[in-house]
Amino acid sequence: MEIEKYSEICAGTDPNVALTEGAEIEALKNASATTVISDPDQWLDEEIKRNVFLTTFDWVIDWARRSSLWPVVCFPACCAFEFIATAGPRYDISRFGMEIMRASPRQSDLMITAGTLTWKMAPQVKRIYDQMAEPKWVIAMGTCACSGGIFSNSYSVVPGYNHIIPVDVYIPGCPPRPESLIHGIQMLQEKIARERVNIKIPSLKEG
Repeated sequence: MEIEKYSEICAGTDPNVALTEGAEIEALKNASATTVISDPDQWLDEEIKRNVFLTTFDWVIDWARRSSLWPVVCFPACCAFEFIATAGPRYDISRFGMEIMRASPRQSDLMITAGTLTWKMAPQVKRIYDQMAEPKWVIAMGTCACSGGIFSNSYSVVPGYNHIIPVDVYIPGCPPRPESLIHGIQMLQEKIARERVNIKIPSLKEG
């Protein structure tokens, strides 16, 4: 009996469901029978002066950099779970163009130090930072990353990532909430927006 009842539910024998779906289909047919959606090519007829804007070279480069930060995998300890939460649908870190977690440091430009760092692990973390592409930035996430936290007096714990690599933004908390991490990312984006691009253009004599 239970199997037959389940089969009837799966088969969609409820008349109310069929009537509702049929009404939706008929409404869509009636609304679309006499209309044709044109191709969205109206922009071809616009005057070119409406599509020209002036800005600086620094602004364009900084906009591209702050809008496509690619974090490197560097999660030594427990704050990693708060960082992982930002990648979920509730906080959606992909809004910042950061959903790509790079296992290769050569394709990354942002290190989020989520967790306690021991001196035994410090050389590997520094090696990852040295292999990252330039320009690169670091966010110290959590009290342990900022100052060593409750382990700051331990012989085996690094009292802050700034002892081995430069840090751009500090996010306190044990652990910091995903909202705090997002706020730290926005602070880093503001910092990147104020940077100047130093590109050396070779002269004719050098060429």
